[in-house]
Amino acid sequence: MNRKTIWDPLRKKDVALTPEEHVRQWFIGVLNSTMGVPMHMMQSEVSLKFGSKPFRADILIYDRKAAPAAVVECKRPETELDGEVLNQAIRYNMVLNVKYIIITNGRRTFICMKDGDRYSFIRNIPSYDEMANEA
Repeated sequence: MNRKTIWDPLRKKDVALTPEEHVRQWFIGVLNSTMGVPMHMMQSEVSLKFGSKPFRADILIYDRKAAPAAVVECKRPETELDGEVLNQAIRYNMVLNVKYIIITNGRRTFICMKDGDRYSFIRNIPSYDEMANEA
């Protein structure tokens, strides 16, 4: 059985090429080339715990002090980016406390900015400099 794989530059290894993994690797490239996030300031498949419940954040972006600045939740292209997906990322943020939450399915991408206890959608993708300086 030949499983297709794709190189993950953050984990520095080949990983199974699932539809979600394809979106994750595409978005890592977007973060690096479009937003200017250095590869060494991102981590993929990050294990976290909320209470006793373990979960994995698809991509974490760190600021220049190595503190989390944004979390990215990637879904397969046919997954609708609805309130359930956003709530999943918000639950992650109860542990991470980042300012930016990004959800993407490779076809659509939404970015929320946290302001106090509220989240609001923003139109423009912040650059890494903007994210790193605000954290």
